[in-house]
Amino acid sequence: MKLTKSVDTHDTPSTGKETALLRVLVFTLIISVMNGMMFNVVLPVIGEQFERSASETSWIVTGYLIVYAVATVTYGKLTDRYSIKNLITFGLLLLGLGSIVGIISTSYFMIILARLIQAAGAAVIPALAMIIPVRYFPPNKRGQALGTSAIGIALGSALGPIAAGLISSALDWKFLFAIPLLSLLTLPFYRKYLNHEEGVYDKMDYLGGLLLAGSIGAMLLALTNLNWWYLLMGIAVLILFILRILHAASPFVEPAVFRNRSYTWGMLISFILVACGFSIPFIIPQLLTHVYDAYPALAGLTMLPSALTAALLGRRGGRLADKKGNAYLIYTASTMLVIGFISLSFAAGLALFYISSFLILAVLGQSYMQIALSNTIAQTLSKEQVGVGMGLLSMFNFIAASVSTTVLSKVIDGGAPQLHFNPFISLSSAFVYSNLFILLAVLIVLMTFLYRWQFDRKSHAQVNEPGTWV
Repeated sequence: MKLTKSVDTHDTPSTGKETALLRVLVFTLIISVMNGMMFNVVLPVIGEQFERSASETSWIVTGYLIVYAVATVTYGKLTDRYSIKNLITFGLLLLGLGSIVGIISTSYFMIILARLIQAAGAAVIPALAMIIPVRYFPPNKRGQALGTSAIGIALGSALGPIAAGLISSALDWKFLFAIPLLSLLTLPFYRKYLNHEEGVYDKMDYLGGLLLAGSIGAMLLALTNLNWWYLLMGIAVLILFILRILHAASPFVEPAVFRNRSYTWGMLISFILVACGFSIPFIIPQLLTHVYDAYPALAGLTMLPSALTAALLGRRGGRLADKKGNAYLIYTASTMLVIGFISLSFAAGLALFYISSFLILAVLGQSYMQIALSNTIAQTLSKEQVGVGMGLLSMFNFIAASVSTTVLSKVIDGGAPQLHFNPFISLSSAFVYSNLFILLAVLIVLMTFLYRWQFDRKSHAQVNEPGTWV
């Protein structure tokens, strides 16, 4: 496989283009994140309308994330064959098509179909978000670039719940599908600022991509339905996928990248930590609906201060990573998340002011954690591995979010548990949420120690050059 043009030299835009691209990217990320966040808020409403359980309605988010995850890697690979300018045009138009299908939907099936089409198009956005900071910025400025991208994520998180609440209250939740149409406004700017570069790889391994998507979907169905047949099917398809990438001339995923030990450990740690972080936008709307009987607009207002804080302080997290190192930002983020989750465990059932206040720590910690993990993993990769490595990271992040949503929805469906870890909670409807917050805090502590053991031990290896594990 041979790339005809070097992405590290010829494709690097001028400083003015870098700034312009980041600004357009931030706007696109805002719309993209809103598209994901808004439906978390209205899942209980959709469940009531179509008489579906939490685990069933969670597929509006989970199905979206599965397609999003696999399509992100696909777009990442296609950027080595086709120009990013044309790929972003195709992806955003497909996102618009899915939005139109959602607006005119009349059944639960059509809603799922609309979300899958949206995901197939919207996945081009994170692919682009990974390429610009990693390819176009040197390592000592990459954290700041990732921090700028985090602003779009945080603002989308802030505006998503509010938009969902206002639109579903004033109009109908189906009009949430109209918001992604705003992303089409960015197309002229992408067409202007992106170079028309093209590389040539060997043929695309679409069969490998389908096998990967099938294995992920079957395993998530196994979790949702507690069905052993789905699990066995998922394992069987996963084995076929592994065999495929080991023997295909141009595999969907290059197995060689996993021989990079630091990268593999980083991916494992990232998977668990991202799953914990992505629990926030799913658990909180469920908590507010089922414990507080909060309508969507109130749920959005409760989540607003935390998302705005993350938006305001997002770039500071990137600067911290550049100045003091990724490990420092990891420990800072972990501390925020642990304190935030434990505080939320105690606050479950209390006044909404406490939920909103403690949520600030958790959401800001989640934002910093994503910056630090992305930067850590990027620095473990050689130039040849950056494209596939960061594409896989993005894919694993969305799979982690899918697994998190599926598992949490199943736990919530189980109702109030007999055992509750926090003896200070007396409201039975809050037991399950209080327990989940405690478990998430414990997981974060364990993964932080694993990160320290693998990446931050003075006597152990550290990353001196991209892709070098000394």
